[in-house]
Amino acid sequence: MGFTITLSVLLIAGAVAGIVVRRRGRRVLRPSGLDAEAEANHWLVRLGGGMTPPDPRTWEDADEGAAGALTSAAECHRRARALLASARTAAQYEEVTQTAREGLEHLRRARADLALASATAPVDR
Repeated sequence: MGFTITLSVLLIAGAVAGIVVRRRGRRVLRPSGLDAEAEANHWLVRLGGGMTPPDPRTWEDADEGAAGALTSAAECHRRARALLASARTAAQYEEVTQTAREGLEHLRRARADLALASATAPVDR
């Protein structure tokens, strides 16, 4: 009789421990919808802010590579805004985040091309 009670207590304790571990693991792996929405908004704002250069004439002097990368970044910004407007789940917000990060990569390439172009351009005196 004592063996049966001890075995029952151990099984119940193991089941409770398993449930607790499983729930904690779920919380770590899946951010809430609000967290995902905040993350998506953060990356979209970064992309939008990066598209405004300190000097608008900078984009006028862009070569074809920089102009193409800037156009791609603008397209990613437009697409991410549209996705954000209709997003309701964490997965949809993650798609917005990825699109905005892709746009930031295009923007980085455009800025790198502009820096290279200005470094090799002859100086007017």
